[in-house]
Amino acid sequence: MDIFGILSMIGGLALFLYGMEAMGAGLSKLSGGRMERLLEKLTSKRIMAVLLGAGVTAVIQSSSATTVMVVGFVNSGIMKLNQAVGIIMGANIGTTITSWLLSLTGIQGSSFILKMLKPSSFSPILAIVGIIFIMFTKDEKKKDIGSIFLGFAILMYGMEAMSGAVAPLADNEKFTGILTMFSNPILGLLAGTILTAVIQSSSASVGILQALCATGAVNFSTALPIIMGQNIGTCVTAIISSIGTSKNAKRAAAVHLFFNISGTVIFMVVFYTLNTFVHFSFLNTAASPAGIAVIHSLFNIGATILLFPFANLLEKMAILAIPDKGSEVEEMEEEKINPDLARLDERFLDKPGFAMEECRGVAINMARKSKKAMNLAIDLLKEYDEKTSARVEKLENQIDQYEDALGTYLVKLSERDLSVKDSRILSVLLHCIGDFERISDHAVNIRDAAVEMNKKNLQFSDKAKKELLVFSNAIRDIIDRAVLAFETGDTGLAKEVEPLEQVVDALNKEEKQRHINRLRTGTCTIELGFVLSDISTNFERAADHCSNIAVCLLQVDEGGFDTHEYLDILKEENSEEFRHEYMELSEKYALPESKHGGK
Repeated sequence: MDIFGILSMIGGLALFLYGMEAMGAGLSKLSGGRMERLLEKLTSKRIMAVLLGAGVTAVIQSSSATTVMVVGFVNSGIMKLNQAVGIIMGANIGTTITSWLLSLTGIQGSSFILKMLKPSSFSPILAIVGIIFIMFTKDEKKKDIGSIFLGFAILMYGMEAMSGAVAPLADNEKFTGILTMFSNPILGLLAGTILTAVIQSSSASVGILQALCATGAVNFSTALPIIMGQNIGTCVTAIISSIGTSKNAKRAAAVHLFFNISGTVIFMVVFYTLNTFVHFSFLNTAASPAGIAVIHSLFNIGATILLFPFANLLEKMAILAIPDKGSEVEEMEEEKINPDLARLDERFLDKPGFAMEECRGVAINMARKSKKAMNLAIDLLKEYDEKTSARVEKLENQIDQYEDALGTYLVKLSERDLSVKDSRILSVLLHCIGDFERISDHAVNIRDAAVEMNKKNLQFSDKAKKELLVFSNAIRDIIDRAVLAFETGDTGLAKEVEPLEQVVDALNKEEKQRHINRLRTGTCTIELGFVLSDISTNFERAADHCSNIAVCLLQVDEGGFDTHEYLDILKEENSEEFRHEYMELSEKYALPESKHGGK
């Protein structure tokens, strides 16, 4: 092979690897995190976990990606170790689909149907359809399908280019000598392990082996141990991803390694022992792409069937390899991990659709905690309790952690290739988490007012208590609406927030005016007046943040973001509806004396 042949082979390999990556990315984006969500939810039965692992891996075309996701699931506490074992077994089966697709390059025949099944015939059609979808359609799903088609076409062109470049090596004695050396089971096993560990994809390394079959110099005696090694080499990706994770996540990577090593050792010992007596004749025949796919599939399916009853033993081996004993400092650090924030695992960033779903789930929990903090703070105004006071502060500290973790994670996620839908969700989350954090800050301020009243033994007048009850009910209502709209993405509910926010503004002004009137008549003290003013101001500002959340949901849904301008438009375009809603809510939350026209 001359320099031009080497360049052709390297170019073919580059196209092959890029096509595989592009096709996998397109499949992952099209699924929008649904495949990963299935893995998360439907793994209670081990046989179901195996089937799901196989199905998901077949779709995303990467067992490494599946096992890395599993490590992330276990690390974040979403999945238990015993659930992960089944998925890991299934992933090894699912990855065989790629070898069958690549085996189409070996189809021979003169009939029209057989010719159309050859990648060199149908790949150009897929490439044309793919590029049309990418360049001339606006529908995002069609663009993703186009990426899949184009990726597959590039993959197949790369495969053909590699096969064509190495074909002249069939008559090269040095090359055939090297391949003959790998027919030694140990050397072949090491070669397959190292190759797969370097490129971190068993599908890609199997594809390279299938391309080498074009030389006719690759016998099954050479291919078989290399395939065994490829199954061990693919474990490297999961092992690398488990660095710095929890012990259970490391154990998940260890289960993957032990499963593949056990299957390989058992297969090779049994096969080569039998071969010494039976002398399998097919070992000396030239391997074909389809033959490689058959061996790859039989081994992985056979290993899963054989080791499935011993899944618990694999789990125990992993626990023995990575024992529970650790330093007290490590254990204390582990206890401080918020299970919710652990869901924001950086391994999920490679699957942006799923990562966005996790972010949204965490943000919803943050919103609920913010609502809870405000409700508890309001309860303290009625009846002070030290435990409730401490809970408000604890919730606020947790919400601060949520904002920091979510903000950092979302910025990283924004750098990935997101769908239009996910980009909108990201925009909403980035805008809203700050508002939820501020609501919890106002809850703490209200708690502080309750603490001051308790320490100084201050009491509002009966009239002031009744007015605060109405005011606090309006605040509970507006937060309920904002949080529910955020959870469900209901724009209709989001539109109901602004009229209520206007009512809260009016209540704040009227409450302060009434306080001034009570000061004039001597029925209220200046000290209580400061406390009441603080409470009213924090109520009103919390309502402002609810308005920000609602407006964000509405604006992002319509593709823009200018809060003040949008509020003006909202009031003008829906003036009659807005006024009607405002009047109803004003009546519902009228201060007690207002109903009789008094102050």
